[in-house]
Amino acid sequence: MAEISILNVEALGKPLGQYSHLARVKNASETLYIAGMLAPGNDFDTQCGGVFEQIGKALASTGAGWKNVVQFTTYLVHSQDIPKFMAWRLREFPGLFPDGKYPPNTLLVIDRLVGEPYLIEVQTIAVL
Repeated sequence: MAEISILNVEALGKPLGQYSHLARVKNASETLYIAGMLAPGNDFDTQCGGVFEQIGKALASTGAGWKNVVQFTTYLVHSQDIPKFMAWRLREFPGLFPDGKYPPNTLLVIDRLVGEPYLIEVQTIAVL
């Protein structure tokens, strides 16, 4: 398995949420690119939970887990959902990443996703 270090750089200041500045990977034998995951639901929390459930299933299908994740890219349709996303991560990420080392995350607010009802999509990179 690859040696993964999740780091924050003091000179960059404290991250604004449950993410870190850097993921350093040494001797990665294989990289896993997981397409943006979507999930149905009538509200943001339901969709967000479903998205991360899908990511968990994709990781498990290769024998990987959350400790293998080195980067997320998150797409939101509404800027008003940023506080909901931060609250979801604050509540759920300690269970997914019990060591408190959260992978880097780029957050983008875009016009829309592939289907009108979708509010969030998350793309993931992991190393095995």
